[in-house]
Amino acid sequence: MDKRKPTITQIDVGLHIVTIDMYVDEDILDFQGHFTDFPLLPGVTQIDWALFYAVKYVETPAVFKGMEVIKFNEPILPNMKVTLSLSWDVEREKLAFKYTSTSGEQTKIHSSGKMKLGS
Repeated sequence: MDKRKPTITQIDVGLHIVTIDMYVDEDILDFQGHFTDFPLLPGVTQIDWALFYAVKYVETPAVFKGMEVIKFNEPILPNMKVTLSLSWDVEREKLAFKYTSTSGEQTKIHSSGKMKLGS
């Protein structure tokens, strides 16, 4: 079976929030062909993972209704350790996500955004 999700190393779940530490394995199918000489995790995969883990751990609706804001600042590369932070605004039905990594004392924001979800 083709691998589509990262290896989860830690999960912290709160009320309408979750923080997930993950290892982005090099054998994830989405790296193939994106790009041959410089593989990076596609933005659509990052959005897919955010929605998948929000539904699973924050119990958000599963229906994607659009992006409000999205920024891709730094690529996520194979074998990288990243943290996905999710925050669910129940009233507005909006999910905020952010992928970060830490090197020494420096934290990089790889991508962030808000998506509208519904039933």
